[in-house]
Amino acid sequence: MKKVLPLLCLAVLLTSSACSLEVRRPTGVNAQEGGTIRLAVIPKAIGFDFWEQVRVGAECAATKHPNVNVHWDGVTSEDDVSGQQSLLQDSLAQGVQGLVFAATDAKALAEVTKSARQQGTAVVNMDSGTTPQPPEVPVFATDNVAAAEEGTQLLADQLGGRGEVAFIEFLPGTSTNETRAEGFQRGLQQNPGLKLVARQSSNSDYNTALQVTQDILTANPNLNGIYAGNEPSVLGAAEAVRQAGKKGQIKIIGWDTSEGQIDSLEEGVITGLIAQNPFKMGFASVNSAIEEIRGEQQGAPETNTGSTVVTRENLNTPEIQKLLNPSCADPPK
Repeated sequence: MKKVLPLLCLAVLLTSSACSLEVRRPTGVNAQEGGTIRLAVIPKAIGFDFWEQVRVGAECAATKHPNVNVHWDGVTSEDDVSGQQSLLQDSLAQGVQGLVFAATDAKALAEVTKSARQQGTAVVNMDSGTTPQPPEVPVFATDNVAAAEEGTQLLADQLGGRGEVAFIEFLPGTSTNETRAEGFQRGLQQNPGLKLVARQSSNSDYNTALQVTQDILTANPNLNGIYAGNEPSVLGAAEAVRQAGKKGQIKIIGWDTSEGQIDSLEEGVITGLIAQNPFKMGFASVNSAIEEIRGEQQGAPETNTGSTVVTRENLNTPEIQKLLNPSCADPPK
């Protein structure tokens, strides 16, 4: 069981000795001189294919530098904001030199970044940052707006520019959800023949996505297309369409490329996927943290980790296969 700090401890941890948990200052000087760097790398959640590929990239980056230890840990649900806060606070209390994390809540996690910077800990965000986002803290992520716009255009093309569509979002209020929603809305504006008839949240949960999609199908029997914002949303929507016997009739464009999603793409239930580059996201984030700690950074890094639209037509190309099955020996670009 993960240790959860008392609320009072979290409030005074960095400013008071009232709590028994001691805050250890990071040994930045030794790290700069080649000493061991300890990094805490904390995704939004563990147990998802996307974050597993982020882990592979993060650990690969650590092997490219001497004396770097990566501690990977996370909560099991992307809406467990308090659990992620506790993990991050624990890491700071243990005196890590670097904190690399994907914020489950942009506003709630901003204070963690502030506390870390105040005690001299390097901070890098991956996938999702905070509000506010300190200018010195990079966010290595997909350009969600541009990628969502491209995915929406694919949906419009598959529908011949006309039809009723639904949007299954996942965690309203997170930066990733909102930017993917923004790109979707831009895509709709460019395709006035598409009519948005429903917008529901899956809470980043498969069963919830299944239920809300079933409700949408019942309320909108003429639905033509679905845009889904992340892996659980896509999988739940696909299963609802499959159970309704509308495979191929309702086009589904969604985010991420788990094994189940690829299977549904090959089956024809899902008609397009927006593939991110989670390996690169993890690699670049950890690499940036190490370079900052050791004073090796030269200029602002390129933080857009890229995206690609995957369909049945390009699924088996070498470029897509490398992206879907990344390795440290032969990483995707």
